[in-house]
Amino acid sequence: MTRIEKSMQGTNEAEGQNGNASKAFPPESSAGEGGHKTGWYRILRHLFPHKVRRLLVEHDALEEMHDALEKMRSEVQWLRDRLERSLLLQGRLATQSITKGRPLPTLADAEFRVFSQWGEDGIIEWLTTQITVPNNRFIEFGVENFTEANCRYLMQNRNWKGLIFDGNEDYMTGLRKDRLFWMYDLTAKAAFITAENINDLISEAGFAGPLGILSIDIDGNDYWIWRAITVVDPAIVICEFNPFLGDQHAVTVPYEPQFNRFKHHYSGLYFGASIAALKHLAEQKGYTFVGTNSSGINAFFVRRDLAGPVLTQLQEVRAFCSRVRGSRDENGELSFVGGQARLDLIRNCPFVEVKTGATLLLDEMSEPYSSSWKQDID
Repeated sequence: MTRIEKSMQGTNEAEGQNGNASKAFPPESSAGEGGHKTGWYRILRHLFPHKVRRLLVEHDALEEMHDALEKMRSEVQWLRDRLERSLLLQGRLATQSITKGRPLPTLADAEFRVFSQWGEDGIIEWLTTQITVPNNRFIEFGVENFTEANCRYLMQNRNWKGLIFDGNEDYMTGLRKDRLFWMYDLTAKAAFITAENINDLISEAGFAGPLGILSIDIDGNDYWIWRAITVVDPAIVICEFNPFLGDQHAVTVPYEPQFNRFKHHYSGLYFGASIAALKHLAEQKGYTFVGTNSSGINAFFVRRDLAGPVLTQLQEVRAFCSRVRGSRDENGELSFVGGQARLDLIRNCPFVEVKTGATLLLDEMSEPYSSSWKQDID
């Protein structure tokens, strides 16, 4: 007997007790809304018994599947919660191993990954223990759904307050429904960031002024966005750079508000700025370069008046080259191009030399790699 039939059985028994068992259909006027439903069910069962029976069986199967999915969702949430707790605990243990007062060979030696993509969690944790930040607030751009991000570990481990941006509204909507959103003081805004709107976006969200960390990763106009920001004064700046451009020339892609790396070149390698360009901009803004992660993706800068304690704890300030092979072919498939061949793909693309403002092709520039980078890449 199906679930619906069981529920109807109770109705039939009640009618029998009232002397109405012999009536085919009870008067609808006396049954109310429930009577309408019961009456129509009996009519359909009488006219189409086999179809109704099949539909009832399918209905029960769907309800059982729904119940099973709800139970599974609850179990997945429980597992996710326990996994996050385990990751946070391991992060704290990793923190203790790198904050015992001994100098690090390079900034990359502080790396560990909890929620970050390339070990930024450990570097950020180490930096915030070396300097006095003005407040426990961060701003991060280009976070997608915030599952993998530079500042998430900082928020969950040290209860920092954050403002995040991503151009995809679905990502932000989904995040607002996540329990993470009520457990922590997080502001999530959907916006495509440009040099023209970034200061207004920050100010409108109430984050103008002193700031602990600013993290920029938008796969394109990173240099131009950092240059445009004037409404915050971060102690630490993290900015993605394009390692395929080498370490000798201070260059960046020309500014276009709607820049998209894959629309400008199928390989996806035409984006961002060189490490030399970010170092030049940092010096102009009053920041000291303190290193990159070992994958050669993100550069770290500390405000000049705060950088002393960091520099004394680093044996070497180094920018690492990258061995990442994320290039695409003309069909959008991964092509796994590595080494200096990655640079060859974009040699005929235009770049702005930030010190002079001149626009040149990479082919028109001298050797982009230092001897140490060439040795590491090859």
